[in-house]
Amino acid sequence: MIFDVWKELEKKKVDSTYLLIGKESYLMNETVQHIINATLEEEEKDFNLSVYDMEEESIEIAIEDAETLPFMGEKRVVVVRNPVFLTSEKKKEKVEHKIEKLEQYLSSPAPYTILVFVAPYEKLDERKKITKSIKKQARVVEMNSLSEQDTIKWIINISQREGVTIERDALEQLYLLTAGDLMVIFQEVKKLCTYVGKEGTIRSATVNLLVSRTLEQNIFDLIESVIHKKSKQALQIFYDLLKNNEEPIKILSLLVTQFRLILQVKELTNTGYGQQQIASTVKVHPFRVKLAMQQARLFTQKELAQLLIDLAEADYEMKTGKKDKQLVLELFLLKLFNGQQVGKYQ
Repeated sequence: MIFDVWKELEKKKVDSTYLLIGKESYLMNETVQHIINATLEEEEKDFNLSVYDMEEESIEIAIEDAETLPFMGEKRVVVVRNPVFLTSEKKKEKVEHKIEKLEQYLSSPAPYTILVFVAPYEKLDERKKITKSIKKQARVVEMNSLSEQDTIKWIINISQREGVTIERDALEQLYLLTAGDLMVIFQEVKKLCTYVGKEGTIRSATVNLLVSRTLEQNIFDLIESVIHKKSKQALQIFYDLLKNNEEPIKILSLLVTQFRLILQVKELTNTGYGQQQIASTVKVHPFRVKLAMQQARLFTQKELAQLLIDLAEADYEMKTGKKDKQLVLELFLLKLFNGQQVGKYQ
């Protein structure tokens, strides 16, 4: 668990080699920062911290640095980003890497260097000898999306460090508005803590006041309002989006994306897939899957398929200029309100 690794680093327990794998960039960057802070004093970073991008520089340059004695300190940190040679990607590389140099280093790593591989990939090529060598030598840490439960624990932890209490309703509202995006959550929690002050309490009303809604969240709210026959609320959201200069074609695109996800989730749920399995299959955050599962219960697969056909027709009318873009969306929403599509909801 990533938080266990952070706790070790806070206690200055540092491994000699790390391999960070995954697509969660916030966790990746935070872990790298924890490693650096656990190893180097602030004044040492200028001399003993190096970062290399393997899409721009060769691995042998990074290894030469790792083998160099630290200056004015006891340790050196070398961060190797984008080690594409650990994957099966076939794209033409701008840089040629002498992998044997890395293999030699891994067989006898410098005792004064912390070598960190930052691999922002879903998976590595396990067939490669170099991948096996690094995984054998390194502390492997997976950077996957946190579960809802772990994210909430993390939010509480951040709040407590700031001397602030956050109520359960506020937690759930914050998670909903940020769709589980860790970077956004961190920024919003800091803002909320500053607003309520030390020993203050973050309530749901505070979250609604200060946390801005993303376009995706507004689209979700729009669909929720449509599903639950709240026509006035849905149209208010729609017109507010237009006032904020959101393009109708972009709104339409996000409606297509959400309804397609709802259909995929319904189909996979019917075949016995769970929330995490679905998230992995369709490659979206588990929280988005959870919300889509709730919405999918109110539609049949036939209704969802017809909705996507109607949206495709609306897209055609917009792009060919057959109808005014705003009018196309208004007609689509009115069709939903009149119950021509949401037949299951009572």
